[in-house]
Amino acid sequence: RRNMSGPIRHLSSPFVGAALVVARRSRPIANVRVLQQHVVTRCSTGCHHPYSTSTPISSAQPSTATPAPAPPQMKKVTVPSLVSKKRHGRKISMITAYDYPSALHVTRASIDILLVGDSCAMVELGYDTTQPMTLDQMIHHCMAVKRGASNGPLLVGDMPLGTYEFDDTDVALRNAYRLVKEGGMDAVKLEGGSELRATTVRKVVEGGIAVMGHVGLTPQAISVIGE
Repeated sequence: RRNMSGPIRHLSSPFVGAALVVARRSRPIANVRVLQQHVVTRCSTGCHHPYSTSTPISSAQPSTATPAPAPPQMKKVTVPSLVSKKRHGRKISMITAYDYPSALHVTRASIDILLVGDSCAMVELGYDTTQPMTLDQMIHHCMAVKRGASNGPLLVGDMPLGTYEFDDTDVALRNAYRLVKEGGMDAVKLEGGSELRATTVRKVVEGGIAVMGHVGLTPQAISVIGE
């Protein structure tokens, strides 16, 4: 190697505890002595190279920081618990979600009601209206939400257009059962406030499924009400 001037330089590795000495060729014996004096092999007891910036294992102190408390476990919201809230004048919160990660956040926020709306057709699937949404598509998204919010908010599944409007109310009941049994919903939602719709709601409730009403602006009837 070519001759190098200047002080001896030590390059240490915290993983192997070795040192490399680069020195002038004119003092090889002195270099070896320096190497013997200053190189300390890292070992399991925490010894380390004197020029290393790493902390010895033996001097590491256990963390004294108090861990953050776990968020309170939310109780499952039910129709009777919502009625109790209403009776005592307490506010009821509600939000829409269409997928697993959103449902996780809703649960952590302690929201009372989570609606899997047929607006998923526009928000998630890119349709212009809610009308193209099918029952199978709704069940797919309901299942994802259920996995993210199995214990927490009351889960309500929207019944899409063409699944409950028939004079034969058994059709609505049969489709509502699918949202509950396959989609994991606690209740279903129907649009409209006509006398026929009231008959359908009565049929579904008598079949053991809670129903959320939807009056006012009814997007599924956009063909009638216009934009």
